[in-house]
Amino acid sequence: MNVLKDRNILLGVTGGIAAFKAASLTSQLVKAGANVKVVMTRNATHFISPLTFQTLSRNPVYLEMFSSLSWQPEHISLADWAELFVIAPATANVIGKLAHGIADDLLTTVALAVRCPIILAPAMNSNMLGNPILQDNLRYLEEKGFFIIAPEYGPLACGCEGRGRLADLEVIIEAIRMELTPKDLEGIKILVTAGPTREMIDPIRFITNRSSGKMGYALARAARDRGAKVTLISGPTSLKPPPYVEFVRVETALQMRDAVMERFKWADVIVMAAAVADYRPKESMGHKLKKSDSELILRLTPNPDILAELGGKKGDKILVGFAAETEHLISNALEKLHAKNLDLIVANNVLEHGAGFESDTNIVTIIDERGKAEKLPILPKDEVAHKVLDRISEMIRREG
Repeated sequence: MNVLKDRNILLGVTGGIAAFKAASLTSQLVKAGANVKVVMTRNATHFISPLTFQTLSRNPVYLEMFSSLSWQPEHISLADWAELFVIAPATANVIGKLAHGIADDLLTTVALAVRCPIILAPAMNSNMLGNPILQDNLRYLEEKGFFIIAPEYGPLACGCEGRGRLADLEVIIEAIRMELTPKDLEGIKILVTAGPTREMIDPIRFITNRSSGKMGYALARAARDRGAKVTLISGPTSLKPPPYVEFVRVETALQMRDAVMERFKWADVIVMAAAVADYRPKESMGHKLKKSDSELILRLTPNPDILAELGGKKGDKILVGFAAETEHLISNALEKLHAKNLDLIVANNVLEHGAGFESDTNIVTIIDERGKAEKLPILPKDEVAHKVLDRISEMIRREG
């Protein structure tokens, strides 16, 4: 589900050194299918040329209040066109103007005229950012419904190091997706697990599996975008934690169980996408096992079955499991669904091309508690996540 395709995004660029990053933001949004128009402050043009944005957006760049030959005022036509107004970077000056209703240029006048959501991505020197007046302005704007993307910590243009850098563009784009996605899961609390677990043999070696965590992370992002409050409990992966979700990192199956059970009462929906190890070494050595010519016997003991434990106590919560199989996909998935008292199970054959571990795509069959199966074609995992959440949303509406 590409929520950016054919959406009208107005990008405001103000006069800070981070203005050059807005060019890359424009390019990424256009590549994702969005219609982008750019309005710049006069000071922004000292840092980057309007021609750059005109070329990247394939639209005129808007600078002045009274430059248009159209009968309709420029600030009103832009405000009516926009589905989302993103100001990145947002300087202390513009933030102060917005907080006090000052409209003395095209950008601030448009901001007063729009009826769409506004995202602010502040960027400035850390001393300016920490100024109590600036912080009061940000709090006030947030109370009024502005989405504030916190600046990051790092080297600043002034030569100092501190908080004030424009947020990573990936974080800004995720915020844009959140604002543009319909909120059919507003207020629903969803717990998602992802990734593998590691069961330590000694401080260096461990038992694990090939799960990358990509499916679980996609589910967490999609649920967040659709308005849910999301907690993601993840085993070890190389993925960045999704912004705007509670993120809990674990390593072992026992740690995964403890983290899930601690948050069980909080959740309305639990989606167990993690590939939790079935066994762990009966004894984990406190030192490295040295190589020898003798045979090594590794005794394993079963890990707790977290999904079965949840199924036995779920009550009116919605419980979703995953089944990674290599044969008898439907029968094995149905057996797991009934044995563990699940509401939905998402099954895939990991030997099928495009459906295996570490892939960006998946081929799944979604089976409900009545045994009704829906086989999906090969899809990006982000789209699979939305398909699963569609089914969850239907169940919530049916039961609510």
